[in-house]
Amino acid sequence: MITIHEGETMGQGNTSSAKESGAERAVSPPTPHTLPVSRLRPAYQQVADQLRELILNGSLASGDRLPPEGDLGSNFGVSRSTVREALRVLASQGLVKTVRGTTGGTFVSRIEPAQISDYLETSIGLMSGSAALRLSDILEGRELLEVPATALAAQRREQRHLDALRDAVEREKHSRGRSVKFREHRHFHGIIIEASGNGLLAMMTEPVFRVLQTRFLNTDAPPEFWARVDQEHEAIIERIEAGDAEGASAAMQAHLSRIRDAYQEG
Repeated sequence: MITIHEGETMGQGNTSSAKESGAERAVSPPTPHTLPVSRLRPAYQQVADQLRELILNGSLASGDRLPPEGDLGSNFGVSRSTVREALRVLASQGLVKTVRGTTGGTFVSRIEPAQISDYLETSIGLMSGSAALRLSDILEGRELLEVPATALAAQRREQRHLDALRDAVEREKHSRGRSVKFREHRHFHGIIIEASGNGLLAMMTEPVFRVLQTRFLNTDAPPEFWARVDQEHEAIIERIEAGDAEGASAAMQAHLSRIRDAYQEG
C-alpha cells in the first residue's frame, strides 16, 4: 500500500507551521516505499515472450505458419517493426524460421535431436570449469543419467545392441592412442544409451561425453587404466545380456566411479 504524507498533499498553513513541517522533513525524511512489481520490458520482448509461450505449450506446433507481421502487430497492439524484432529474438533461439518467396512466411521450427545436443554441448562447454559448473558436477550428472539408463538397457536391449557392444570392446582393445581409446569408450557408452530406448537420454548424454573429451580428458592415463576399462566394459555387457537390471546398473556405477581419474580440471 502506498502511503501519502500529509505534507505532500495539504495546502499551505501558517508560516510557522510550514517552517516546522519543513524542518521535520529535513531531519526525518519519509522512507521510500518499494513496491513488489515487475519492471516493464521492451514491447518486442513482451511479444517474443508470449509467442514463445504459445510454442512451448503446444498452441503453435512445429511447422505451423505464424500470421503475417501486420496481423501479429494488430493482435498485440504494436507496430510491425516491433513484431519483426520479436521474431528476430525467436529466430536467434531457434524457435522460428523465416522462408522467403510466395509460399514463404515465418514458421515454427522443426527441432532435430542433433540441434539440441549441439546447443547443450556449447552451453555446457562454455560453463564448464567455472564455479557455475565444475568438473565434479558434470561427472555426477553423467552418473545420474547413465546408471539408470544401463538398467533400462538390460531390460530393453536387442541382439543388435549386444553385438555392437562386443564389437566396441574389441575395437577398444586394439585401438592405439588415448584420444582414439576415449572415442571407442564413448561409443560403447553411447550404445548402452541407445539400448535404453529413451531418446531424451541420448540427447542429454552425448553433449556430456563430448565436453568431457574435449575439455577434461587426462592424457596421462596409463595403459593399465584402459585395460581395466575394457574388463569393466565386458562385465557390464554380461549383466546387460543376462537381463540383470540391478547388476548392470551396479556395474556401471562402479565403473563410472573408477574412471573419474581419466578426467582432470583444465
